[in-house]
Amino acid sequence: MKKELLLASLLGATLNGFSQQKPNIVVLFVDDWGWADLGNRNSKFHTPNIDQLKKDGLEFTRAYISTATSSPSRATLLTGKEAVRMQMVRHIYENKEKGLISTGGENNEFQYFANDPAKLPSRSYLPLKEVTYAERLKEMGYYNMFVGKWHLGEESHFPTKQGFDAMYGTCEHGHPSSYYPPFFKTNNPFPNAGKNEYLTDLVSAGAERFIKEYNKTQPFSLTVWYYGVHGPQVGRKDYVEQYKKEGLTGKDAEYAAMVSTVDESIGRIRLELKAKGIEKNTVIILYSDQGGEFSNAPLRGGKIGGFTICEGGSRVPLIVLYPGITKAGSVTETPVQNIDIYPTIVEIASGKKCKDKGVNGVSLMPILKGGNIKSRNLYFFRGYEDQYCAIMNGDWKLIKYHSGLFEFYNLKTDVGETTNLVDLEVKKANKMKKELAEWENEVVKNINKINR
Repeated sequence: MKKELLLASLLGATLNGFSQQKPNIVVLFVDDWGWADLGNRNSKFHTPNIDQLKKDGLEFTRAYISTATSSPSRATLLTGKEAVRMQMVRHIYENKEKGLISTGGENNEFQYFANDPAKLPSRSYLPLKEVTYAERLKEMGYYNMFVGKWHLGEESHFPTKQGFDAMYGTCEHGHPSSYYPPFFKTNNPFPNAGKNEYLTDLVSAGAERFIKEYNKTQPFSLTVWYYGVHGPQVGRKDYVEQYKKEGLTGKDAEYAAMVSTVDESIGRIRLELKAKGIEKNTVIILYSDQGGEFSNAPLRGGKIGGFTICEGGSRVPLIVLYPGITKAGSVTETPVQNIDIYPTIVEIASGKKCKDKGVNGVSLMPILKGGNIKSRNLYFFRGYEDQYCAIMNGDWKLIKYHSGLFEFYNLKTDVGETTNLVDLEVKKANKMKKELAEWENEVVKNINKINR
């Protein structure tokens, strides 16, 4: 019996039958963090911890968001589904937003804007019937912790209703009123914060405390969705002063300070994993929910301005560290999307390929191991603006507007999307127009069936 117990211990078996050898999984999701807004791409920013994560892990230089706005990007990350298929085409708005129209029904299930060219309704919350990676991880014996911004519905649809065992620092709002107290006008998750405490630090502290105090035998997933670096631009005072000394002013200094505070948080979380002695059995996934609000040069477009489907709005940072699997300092140019995170996490946790129904993404494990995945079409969607949808295959990207305009770019030779090739590469453009139309007919038409 003693030999059997010793063998079980060596194999990492736990009291509930799940193996401790399964890696812990940490998902870090930054809000409105642009592709160019890190130190190794733009010397204006100081991001030593993110730079180090890149050196230790694998960087995806062409990582995208299928619907680049807050709520849809989160819904897709959790489920592996294109958000438009879940009828969530833009972020969830406060009910008092100007021009917002609710369609009624259960909890005002859908909303749309009066000035939306297509009058497309969008869900007001992620339906509980949708299966999240937290729910799948729970089936595999994981304990799931959620920290920070949610923006997928009010209390009846909070993380603990979607597979997470506990949550910290979460409220119904999509962004704070300030990064210093009281943070939020209502439903403030940090009511006792001191006047000089900074929101990103409180989120970070919650994640650190979870790691430090975790004492269960089962593996864990820790999902940290930062409120930063979403506006308003209010940086931590010490970093603001540092950037001002370097010549930045106004919102530039504030925003750079916000980026540095998130960077510091990532470093603190990694240090806590090391102090716990589990850093070599913990996967870290660092992603952003959409392009930045400021310049994303050399990429075109960004969070605002009507060009979100362009590279600056939809291409974002993604770094994955899987100790023993990813090669230090490796880089891939393979186009991937947030649809791929769910099946990747499922395969990491189960050791088997994800075969879940309805998932649009593919596991990135072949890339993490140094290989590649099959070429495929990636699709993009944007609600309430003229720039409407897009299809990407390899280096080629076709963008469609409600007004009838098409743009066609070769991103390998024109990453800034400056030269429209739609009338020059006619055969290739027409092929992708047809494929995009087929996708629209399958996916987008279902939104139009919603009663408004």
